[in-house]
Amino acid sequence: MALVSAWFKIPFWQRVLGGFVLGALAGWLMGPAAETWFGPLGKLYVTLIKMIAVPLVLFAVINAVASLHGQKSVAALGGRTFAWFAFTAMLAVGVGLLVAHLVSPGEGVGTLQIAGDYKPKDVPHWTEVLLSVVPSNPFQAMAEGKVLQVIFFAGLVGFALVKLGDRVAGLRKLAGEASDTMIQITRFVLEFTPLGTFGLIAALIGGYGFEKLLPLGKFVIALYLACGLHIAVVYSALLLAHGLNPLKFFRGAFPGMQVAFVASSSFAALPVSLRSVTHNLGVDKNYAAFAVPLGATIKMDGCGAIYPAMAAVFIAQYAGLDLSLTQYVVIMLASVLGSFGTAGVPGTAVVMATVVLSAAGLPLETIGYLYAIDRVLDMMRTMTNVTGQMLVPVLVAKETGLLDRAVYEAAPTNVGLESAQAGNDRP
Repeated sequence: MALVSAWFKIPFWQRVLGGFVLGALAGWLMGPAAETWFGPLGKLYVTLIKMIAVPLVLFAVINAVASLHGQKSVAALGGRTFAWFAFTAMLAVGVGLLVAHLVSPGEGVGTLQIAGDYKPKDVPHWTEVLLSVVPSNPFQAMAEGKVLQVIFFAGLVGFALVKLGDRVAGLRKLAGEASDTMIQITRFVLEFTPLGTFGLIAALIGGYGFEKLLPLGKFVIALYLACGLHIAVVYSALLLAHGLNPLKFFRGAFPGMQVAFVASSSFAALPVSLRSVTHNLGVDKNYAAFAVPLGATIKMDGCGAIYPAMAAVFIAQYAGLDLSLTQYVVIMLASVLGSFGTAGVPGTAVVMATVVLSAAGLPLETIGYLYAIDRVLDMMRTMTNVTGQMLVPVLVAKETGLLDRAVYEAAPTNVGLESAQAGNDRP
C-alpha cells in the first residue's frame, strides 16, 4: 500500500513522462521484441480509453442538451464554434505552407519507394458524408464507435427531454447521473496512462527503428516544426487576443495533449480533453459536452490542414513541379473544406492528403511515400488536432460568458488528473 500511495503522490505528468522515456529506452534496447513484450500493454490502454469514449459522449451530450433551457441559443453557439474551427484551420494551412517552403522537405531526398502496405483511399462524395451523420441504427453506431452519429442521436434525445418538460424530470436527472458516472469511470481508466504510454512507445520504437525515418527525416522535422509553431505561436496569439494567459491554457490542456501524442487518436484522447476543458480550463460543462466531441470529429488542424498542405508542397518539390498561385488557393480551400467533408472517415490524414493532391492536380500515388512514416507523423498531427479541439471551446466560452475565469486562472501546477478517489470535484 505504501508503494501505491507513493506512486499516486508523483504528479501525473511526471508519471506519464517517465513511462514515455522508459518506453523509448526499452524499445531501443529490445528492438522488435519490444512489440511482442510491451505492445499488448499499449493496445490494452487504447482499448480501455476507447471503451469509455462513446458512452461518455452519449450521456454528456444528452445531459448537456437537456440542460440548455435558460442557456444561450444552441444555434448561435454552434455557429460561432464552426466559425472558429474554419478560421483556425485556415491559419494552420498557412503555417504548413510557410514551413514547407522554408524547409523544402521534398528537395534532395533521393529516390523513394512507396510503402508496401499502402492502399489508396477512396474519397466519399460530400453528400455521402453528410447523409452518414444520421444513423440508421443508433445502437450499431455506438457499437462501431461512430461518434458523429452518436452525437446526432444524443442531441435528439436531449431535445426531446427538453420538449417533454416536467414529465421526464426523472430521466433528465438520470442522464446527469449517468454522465457523472462515466466521468468517474474515466478517472479510473486514465490512471493507467503511464503504463499505456510505456507500452505504446516501446512497441513503436522497437518495431519501427530509425531506418525508415532517415530518407524522410526532413519532412518529419518540417511537420513537427509546423505543428509546434501553430500550437505555440498561433494558438497563443489567439488566447492573448482574448485576454487569456497562454501558459494557463497549456498547463490545463496538457493531459489531453499527452494522451493525444502517445495514442495518436482524437477519440482516444476525448475523455481526457473533455475533462481538461471543464476541470482545468473552466469551460461550462454543458457547452463543452457539445463542442469537444464535435471537435474530435471534425476539427483537425494537424491531419486536415497542416499535413495535406505540406504533403502537397513536398510532392511538388520531389517531382520538380512549380505550384501556381491558383494551386495554392485550391490547396487552402480543399484543406479547410475537406476537413469538414471527411469527418469520421477512417485514415483522415491520408484521405485529406488525397483530396488536396487531387484538387491541386498533383500525382496521387506519391502520397504512398509518406505513408511509410505515417505513425511517427500521426503523433504530432493528433496532438495538434486535440490542442485545437480544446482551444476553440475556450475561445467561444470567453466570448459568450461561459468561461469560469477563476478556474482558468487557477490551472493546477500538477496538470495531470487527480486520483480517482477525488470524486466530488468539477467534471
